[in-house]
Amino acid sequence: MGDGKRFAVLLCAEDSDYVKKRYGGYYGVFVEMLAEEGEAWEVFKVANGEFPDDDEIANFDGFVITGSCNDAHGNDVWICKLIALLKKLDSLNKKVLGICFGHQILSRALGGKTGRAISGWDIGVTAIHLSSSTSTLFSSLNIPTTLSVIECHQDEVRELPPEAEVIAWSEKTGVEMFRYGDHMMGIQGHPEYTKDILIHLIDRLMQLSFIEDSYADELKANLGKVEPDKNAWKKLCTSFLKGRL
Repeated sequence: MGDGKRFAVLLCAEDSDYVKKRYGGYYGVFVEMLAEEGEAWEVFKVANGEFPDDDEIANFDGFVITGSCNDAHGNDVWICKLIALLKKLDSLNKKVLGICFGHQILSRALGGKTGRAISGWDIGVTAIHLSSSTSTLFSSLNIPTTLSVIECHQDEVRELPPEAEVIAWSEKTGVEMFRYGDHMMGIQGHPEYTKDILIHLIDRLMQLSFIEDSYADELKANLGKVEPDKNAWKKLCTSFLKGRL
């Protein structure tokens, strides 16, 4: 099914001990959601300065940019280098899927603006609404126009790149998804996450005093109420990345 295609995960976060032990790191989480038989998947730990060489880039059919604890509006050396790489991938018309921080940094690389979310943290399972224009884009997938997705972010895309299009929004976030041409797409939520990963992240945020204990307890109490639409997200993400839309 994979036809020998090659994909790369651009890892923008340090793996926690929990995710390493349970999933083989965030790379393993993405491979579990996106990989199909016959494909080759590789990881570049860009947050540690590990990038594909220029002559390697052409060998990949698509790239996935992960979430991160860093701010997409920051100017760390690796972030600036990642922006340069994304501009190059755009010029080569490579398929790129950005998730959470990946969504924000992709927008920034293409000329958009990111920053702290006006409505504050968005943590939990959020309902996002696909715009009317996406009904044609995703018509072959037979997915609902409202999808639940796990979210965990305090930043957002403030301003879209020129020529980019909003393809989903939520009550808290105006740009939940965008696309740029037919080769680049950003998703603010975490379609790859499971609830246990989110619970682990909530505990970490609480321990680091990023969120209050009472808010963490409230978030965990609400987690049983709605399930994320993981199968629909898997279908959407794989279909985009592999050019089947």
